[in-house]
Amino acid sequence: MAFRKRRDALRSILSGSSCIRPGSVYDAISIRIAEDLGFELGMFGGSVASLAVLGDPDVALITLTEIAEQMRRMSRAASLPVLVDADHGYGNALNVRRTVQELETAGAAGLTIEDTLLPQAFGQSKTQLIPLEEGVGKMRAALDGRGDRSLVIMARTGAASISGLDDTIVRARAYEATGVDALFFTGIKSRGELEAVAGATKVPIVLGGAPENMSDLDYLASRRVRIALQGHAPFAAATQAVYETLKALREGLPPKALKGLASSELTGRVTRDADVKARSAEFLGLKR
Repeated sequence: MAFRKRRDALRSILSGSSCIRPGSVYDAISIRIAEDLGFELGMFGGSVASLAVLGDPDVALITLTEIAEQMRRMSRAASLPVLVDADHGYGNALNVRRTVQELETAGAAGLTIEDTLLPQAFGQSKTQLIPLEEGVGKMRAALDGRGDRSLVIMARTGAASISGLDDTIVRARAYEATGVDALFFTGIKSRGELEAVAGATKVPIVLGGAPENMSDLDYLASRRVRIALQGHAPFAAATQAVYETLKALREGLPPKALKGLASSELTGRVTRDADVKARSAEFLGLKR
């Protein structure tokens, strides 16, 4: 299948013995940059998707159609495997099944389905979880919706920071029993918590952030963590750069005096200018 190689690459990471840091990607240019720099995996987070597509904070406003289309654009632009944060699957278990189908055809190497109650319930300021039985149903539906068996399905829970470690382990074991390929944890705050969830489960682990004293990749790898996220700094950096550039121009600075701009060489590389010129010569008879 068209995207099998990317999915096999993600499976190799999960079945390996090392822990890697993925590159945060959100559009065609960012995924090409991550690929060119040698990242083994791209991470398309729900928060950065909402920012890049809608310009809105991460409050479950983005739709399946929007995130799938953005993934499709990235899949066309580069061959880097991408793990997609599919939030809660955009609805109930049947919606989850549809989410898997759409992201599979959009080229995702893998995706996560979480057990957070989204969108936020009326009158509730704190994050809530869906019942365990509903979470299990969502994971089963996700697996049932998968057409390409190489697509990676991860069960995600933030129970560690919401309902506690004991509930985290109960949920992790229940989701693991459905046959998911990995467990994605957010809210793990200590080595003791990580060791507890690692000791209670068997499948590969992905961490969506961890405190400073858990940054050692060798230690994480020894606890079966295969992927450890490190936020979405690239989007923040891009936002700052655009702000500073527009501000300087607005204040009258001549374009030639701007600093920190991408060189023509870098721009040509990330836009694959040489490839386009070669095709133009071959198919349009244009001189290179």
